[in-house]
Amino acid sequence: MIDVGINAIPDATKKSGQRLVGDVDFENAKEVAGALTPVPGGVGPMTIAMLMQNTCTSAKRAVGLIK
Repeated sequence: MIDVGINAIPDATKKSGQRLVGDVDFENAKEVAGALTPVPGGVGPMTIAMLMQNTCTSAKRAVGLIK
């Protein structure tokens, strides 16, 4: 299961008073899902990597290095 949602919930144990969680109910999902992406840190790094790749490709196209 790929959890792409992110929410801040109150957490008195954290210095900021909140912690980040995903949209998926982890306790119930772990019983039926083969794998579950972590939140935070799951899909964010891949999103950034693909954004950078697409930016570089667009720049190369703009200057005529690739079609």
